[in-house]
Amino acid sequence: MHIYAFGSICRGEVDSFSDIDMLAIVNGRDDRFSPKDYSIYSYTRISELWEQGNPFAWHLFLESKLIYSSDGSDYLRSIGEPSSYKSGIADCNKFREIFLSAKKSIQGSCLAEVFDLSSVFLAIRNFATCYSLHIDVKPDFSRNSARNIGIHSLPIDNSTYELLERARVLSTRGEGELLSSYEVGKAKMALNKIESWMNEKINTITSDGYE
Repeated sequence: MHIYAFGSICRGEVDSFSDIDMLAIVNGRDDRFSPKDYSIYSYTRISELWEQGNPFAWHLFLESKLIYSSDGSDYLRSIGEPSSYKSGIADCNKFREIFLSAKKSIQGSCLAEVFDLSSVFLAIRNFATCYSLHIDVKPDFSRNSARNIGIHSLPIDNSTYELLERARVLSTRGEGELLSSYEVGKAKMALNKIESWMNEKINTITSDGYE
């Protein structure tokens, strides 16, 4: 059994929105670990992620910290660097589709605006992470990934980005200040700019030799 911390706590970026991301690598079922508190993986599945060059494998390789080892080894360090990340185009397109679905929903109904804005935030965060990993700039796995990739960053103002982040926390944890109708409207006004950014980034990686 191996237990790791990863995410914001390992980057020193803890704030009021942070949670503690924990990974448990186990053999078979282990009822000591709750999926509410841990990402639970088998050694076989971790090996598969490494072979695939999966973004989560790169996240763990670059940022995880060993908390406990039943045999004294650092398992993730022992298996070396993951394979090259090859699915950037497919992953970016997948997260663009998630964004487009949320955009269509929020423009068609006001019944689930916070949930839709939460999905928008999820999409742009993961899109930016996959994009940064694909083009081989410094990969960014944080919730601020879309504004941490230099000239490739999402061109919306910080206050709008933070509204989307608040919607994500409200939707996933039920915590925080509710968004006013004005704030929801402000966030919705950024949707076309977000879509243009995603389209531009995908065009970049499909036409400029990043494949």
